[in-house]
Amino acid sequence: MLFTYQINELEPYINWVYFFFAWKVRPDSDEANGLKLEALQMLHQFNAHFSVKGVVELFKCNSLGDDIILQHPADCPCCRMNPRMIGRLPMLRQQVPDKDGWCLCLSDFVRPMGQGIQDTVGIFATSVPAEMQTMYEDDPYKQMMAQTLSDRLAEAAAEVLHLQVRKHYWGYAPNENLSIEDLQLERFQGIRPAVGYPCLPDISLNFLLDEYVPFCQVGVELTENGMMYPHASVSGLMFSHPMSRYFAVGKITDEQLADYASRRGKESDELRKYLSRNVE
Repeated sequence: MLFTYQINELEPYINWVYFFFAWKVRPDSDEANGLKLEALQMLHQFNAHFSVKGVVELFKCNSLGDDIILQHPADCPCCRMNPRMIGRLPMLRQQVPDKDGWCLCLSDFVRPMGQGIQDTVGIFATSVPAEMQTMYEDDPYKQMMAQTLSDRLAEAAAEVLHLQVRKHYWGYAPNENLSIEDLQLERFQGIRPAVGYPCLPDISLNFLLDEYVPFCQVGVELTENGMMYPHASVSGLMFSHPMSRYFAVGKITDEQLADYASRRGKESDELRKYLSRNVE
């Protein structure tokens, strides 16, 4: 499913706290108020020339250990009559228990294969046009403003896309009625961890997600290191489990890295460079 968002549609969903953080100013300061006014003026200029793209696909799935087994697109009637495995998303598990005593893995939020009941997972991406981020290259101040706004718009598009998925396309929360503040405080059911998040730290996973939901649909290319271009882009997964929550994978051992690499069909040394901050 492809979506196009106008800038003025996304403006109410911008999380200004992170915008001010990027500028290293206090959200309640006069400097922040002036900065936001300039940002809104730039957004209004952008609205006449640019839009933001989003894509999401829902897949039937189950978990098998630390892997998520994709079986078929959720909206494919032919595949529903004859379920089949189409792919595997290997995940990483915490090695140090959290405050509740759990060693979490994102696959924990998907129904196990042995239950015989299919679950659903979403793969998504959003992106802001590169031209919007580079149009002020001769003015460093405006260039930084455009880049930080682009980052916030990519995240705002992910927020709106997730909202539409929850209420309509996946429809597991049709009666959700939250304020924008509630949305930004993540008071909805489910999570949407992005690639690069602490619970999804391996950037190379982008190559795998791109196979199932081609990012080119929203104008995104992947660099040789798995980074997204344009830079103001977001990719990740969507989970609906009522108990799902964010966590940090943290440190992993060489043994776990080897196991993960095996499940990815890669060599440990190839994935080590993507997980250098996690490998002990």
